[in-house]
Amino acid sequence: MFPIREQDRTIPRIAAPRMVGAAFLIMVNLMPSPSPAQTSRPASFVDAATVIPNLAVEMRYHGSNNFLGRPVDGYERPVCLLTRQAAAALAEVQRSLAPRGLGLKVFDCYRPVRAVQHFLRWAADPNDPGRSAEFNPGISKPDLFRLGYLAKRSGHSRGSTVDLTLVRLADRRELDMGTIYDFSGPRSWLSNKSLSAEVQANRKLLVDAMRAQGFIPYIKEWWHYSLAGEPFPNTYFDFPVR
Repeated sequence: MFPIREQDRTIPRIAAPRMVGAAFLIMVNLMPSPSPAQTSRPASFVDAATVIPNLAVEMRYHGSNNFLGRPVDGYERPVCLLTRQAAAALAEVQRSLAPRGLGLKVFDCYRPVRAVQHFLRWAADPNDPGRSAEFNPGISKPDLFRLGYLAKRSGHSRGSTVDLTLVRLADRRELDMGTIYDFSGPRSWLSNKSLSAEVQANRKLLVDAMRAQGFIPYIKEWWHYSLAGEPFPNTYFDFPVR
């Protein structure tokens, strides 16, 4: 589920220690700094909606419809920013879907490091459940790390990872994907075969369309894709979304 777990999906994950409170906050404060931290958008990033025709945009962390239940640090405008390469590849996905009367809807794109740090502070606060009952029922905050739903660094901060779904172009209605966006649990896994045939077909359609243009899915989140050969594989940006 959670948007912070999208570390680098191509690098083996080290299980986070089971700790909360002061010890966890120490870990947060010792997190590696972004390289480099910036205050303005680099020329290598674009507003995806300006290059992808009919792209539906619903940036969840700009508002309150997310697992924190409030706007997240760094999301100053509801804009989908991506590297030029990722945006161009996503435009090709959109074009491939159009003959079917379908298109893409994005929930999260580039994510500043400060947003990831906001998630970590939330995870360290035992008195702030956010909207856990809705988004990660039955999973404790420490277990979000162990199970691969939360991570101290997000692939989104490199600018070529996107969370998205399929919509009908006629009315922008979302196709049924089996769970809400950002849901933590096996029902979000691409390998889950207990879901309806319609849901499995919709997920496969999205996977096939994204893979055809060089995107790699994350197996535990049907919505999460990263561009293969991304231009900034080792850089975690921190300019605000605006």
